[in-house]
Amino acid sequence: MRLFILGLGYSAGHFVRKFGGAFSHVAGTVRDPAKRNDLAGIEVHAFSGSRPGDATLERISEADVLLVSIPPGNGGDPAIAAFADVLAERRRKIIYLSTIGVYGDHGGAWVDESTPPQAAFERTRLRLAAEQAWTNNGSGHVAILRLAGIYGPGRNALVTLRAGTARRIVKPGQVFNRIHADDIASAIMAAILHGRGGTWNVCDDEPAPPQDVIAYAAQLMGVAPPPEEAFETAEMSAMARSFYASSARVSNAKLKCEFGVTLAYPTYREALDALWRAGEGR
Repeated sequence: MRLFILGLGYSAGHFVRKFGGAFSHVAGTVRDPAKRNDLAGIEVHAFSGSRPGDATLERISEADVLLVSIPPGNGGDPAIAAFADVLAERRRKIIYLSTIGVYGDHGGAWVDESTPPQAAFERTRLRLAAEQAWTNNGSGHVAILRLAGIYGPGRNALVTLRAGTARRIVKPGQVFNRIHADDIASAIMAAILHGRGGTWNVCDDEPAPPQDVIAYAAQLMGVAPPPEEAFETAEMSAMARSFYASSARVSNAKLKCEFGVTLAYPTYREALDALWRAGEGR
C-alpha cells in the first residue's frame, strides 16, 4: 500500500512512527518543510491551501490510502478544494480525522455515532460540512474518525504541570473525553484494514472531569496540584471557555465491536502511569 497524508501533524506523525512500515511508500504535506526536522523517511510536500505542485498531485493520484488531518477553514476544506479532481480519478481508502466536538452539549449524558450532531459553533458547522464533503468526494471507502481530546508523548498533564501551565478549572458536571496518540494510531490502522466506510468515535473508556486528570498527574509527580478555580470566575480566552460549553460522555463501543480495537490506554491513569515511567514531566 502507498500512503499519502494530508497534514503531517501530531496524530498523523505518531501513526507513521508506529505503522509506517506497513506501507511501501509514505508521503505527506506540511505547511513549510523547512521548519520540520521530525519527518525522516517521509517524502514531504509543501501545501498551505494554495495550488498544489504537480509532484504532490502525482503522489496523491498514486496513493492507495489517503489520511486527512487538515482542519477546515472559513472557506471550507482546503484539501477538497485543491485535490477534488485527483480524488475522483480512482478508488482508494480515505481516513478523515474529525472531532467528537460535533456532538455538542448533552449535559454529561452518553452519546454515540447515532446521536445527531449539533452545529452550535461555526467551527462545528465547518467540521460537519468537511465530513460530508469527504464522504461525497472520496471515490472509495471513506472512514470518518471522530477523535476525542488528543494527548500522548510531549502533550499531556505531566508536561503542563512541569511547565507550570496546568490549571484545575472546575465546572460542576463537566466531563471531557480523551484519547492517547497510540490508540489513535491503532484506530487509523484498523480503519484502513476495515472493509467499508462509515463513522466511528475514537475515545477511551472513561470521560472524566479535567481537574481530576491534573490531580492524578500531580500525585504521580509528588507535587501539589494547582488550586481549583471556579469556571464562572476563571480568566480564560473565549476559545478556551467555549470548550466548556459542551459536556457529553462519548461511547467507543462501535470502535471496539466493528474494528476489534483493544485500547492500550483505556483511561488516563494507565496512560499517565506509562508516560511518567517513560520520563515525561521530569
